[in-house]
Amino acid sequence: MTATLLSQVDVGGIEFVDQIWWFASRAAGSVAWVLLSCSMIIGMMQSRRGSGPLPAGWSLDLHRFLSMLSLIFLTIHLGALVPDNFVEFGLVELFVPMMSTWQPAAVAWGVVGFWLLVSVELTSVLRARLPHRVWRAVHLLSFVVWISATVHLFMAGTDVSHPVFRVVQVVMIGLVSLMFVSRIVDVVRSSAAGRTLPVEEPIDVDEVDSGKRRELAA
Repeated sequence: MTATLLSQVDVGGIEFVDQIWWFASRAAGSVAWVLLSCSMIIGMMQSRRGSGPLPAGWSLDLHRFLSMLSLIFLTIHLGALVPDNFVEFGLVELFVPMMSTWQPAAVAWGVVGFWLLVSVELTSVLRARLPHRVWRAVHLLSFVVWISATVHLFMAGTDVSHPVFRVVQVVMIGLVSLMFVSRIVDVVRSSAAGRTLPVEEPIDVDEVDSGKRRELAA
């Protein structure tokens, strides 16, 4: 019954039911990118001490929630391509870079971003069991994930030219870029402040009299 009703819906001369999986994949991919962008923004706000409109605990939870939600929609984006007959995608094309016959370079950016996002999410789940340096090194790949997803969006996305989505793109890219530059400035300032801290000169015990030695020992 549902298929019969959908088959009667005509969108631009194409029966909606024939491309329902393609539409679902496109929608899920766009939502996943927006969620990933929001997660990046919240994450960089949370990493700046004493900044952000939300308490630290709330912003951290929101950052994790948005990251996981973006992975869920990314899974829907990929899963909807399997039954789709508009563009032929199998498991190899979905998970191995440069194996797709449809825009292989654009799809490869998405595949790389997917595996990096999975790595980031896994290390976040296992953070308590991993050395901090390992977790931090992998978590910094979030920037590469966002860049890969953005390149994939503009190279393969069929909805990037929509006026409403263009506004969303400008806002998301602008905010992510602003927060990234702010984060870099914070790191540079912290490094500069660390280099300018006064350093106490070492005391030569041989030049201190016996009374002073007892005071130092105490």
